[in-house]
Amino acid sequence: MRSIALLILTFVAVSLQAQVQYRDSLYSDISRTTFTYHDTLQFDFYRAEGVDGNIPLVVYVHGGGFSSGSRDGKTIVDFATRLASRGYAVASVSYTLAMKGTGFGCDVDAARKIATINGASDDVSMAVKYILEHNQTMNIDKDRIVISGSSAGAEVVLNMAYVYESSVIPSGFRYAGVISMAGAAITLDKINSQTAIPTQLFHGTNDQLVPYDINPHHFCSADKPGYLMLYGSAAIARRLKELDKAYYLFSVSGGSHSWAGLPMTKCFNDIVDFLYNDIVNVKYSRQTERLLK
Repeated sequence: MRSIALLILTFVAVSLQAQVQYRDSLYSDISRTTFTYHDTLQFDFYRAEGVDGNIPLVVYVHGGGFSSGSRDGKTIVDFATRLASRGYAVASVSYTLAMKGTGFGCDVDAARKIATINGASDDVSMAVKYILEHNQTMNIDKDRIVISGSSAGAEVVLNMAYVYESSVIPSGFRYAGVISMAGAAITLDKINSQTAIPTQLFHGTNDQLVPYDINPHHFCSADKPGYLMLYGSAAIARRLKELDKAYYLFSVSGGSHSWAGLPMTKCFNDIVDFLYNDIVNVKYSRQTERLLK
C-alpha cells in the first residue's frame, strides 16, 4: 500500500512540474479591474492573483463595425479570463464608436473609413500609453505586449502594427506581436523586414465583409463612396512569407465573417501556442499555415 501511495504522489508531483506558465492553466483566482484611460473610455484589466513579476500583456479590441460592440461580452470575458489563468495580463479596450447610427458600408466615404480606423487606433494607443505610464502597479513586461482584435478591432490592431504612426506611444516602442481575427490592412506597403512582427491571422475564405485576400471592403463596387481596397489575412501572410518573417495563418475553407469571434473559443489553444512559442520564447522563424475544411 505504501508503494502505491508513493507512486501516486510521484505521479502528481511530476504532473505538476510538467505544467508551464503561459502555456497551461495554473491560476484560478482572476481579478478584473476597470480603468478609465481617456475621457469616458475604459478598459478592463485581467490578471491572476499570485502571479509574480512583470508578465506579457494581450490587448484585445472588440469588433462591431465601429458602430456597436463592447469590451465585456461573455465570449470576451471568458477569453480574457482563460488567458489570465495561464499567467498573461489582458486589457480589453473600449474605443470611440464613431460610426454609431451610420454603419460602415458602401455608402460611407472611403476617406471617412480610414479616418475612423485611425481614430480607433489612436484610442487604443492611448490605452497602451496609460498602461505603460502606470506600470508600477500593473507590472507588465513592456517587451511582450501583443495587440489582438476581431473584425473592426482586427482592422485596428493591424493598422496599429503596420500602418498607423502613433503620436502617443513612446518613440522606439515596438509591439511584440499581433493577432487578427477576420481583419485586414489598408496597405501592405509598410510591412518590411524592419517592421514585421510575429503575426497570427484567422480568416474565413468566404468572408463577405472583410476580404480574406485582396478585395474592396464589404466588396463595394468601384462606383460606391465606400470603395476601399483591403489586404486580408492571405495577402498579409504572403508578404510575411516573402520577407521570411514569422506568421501563423489559419484559413477556414468557405468560412464566413463569423470567424471574427470563433477563434476565441474554437482556436484558443492555437492562440496560446502562438503566444507561448512566438512571443514568450521568441521563435521568430516559425511560419505556419493551417486550412480547416
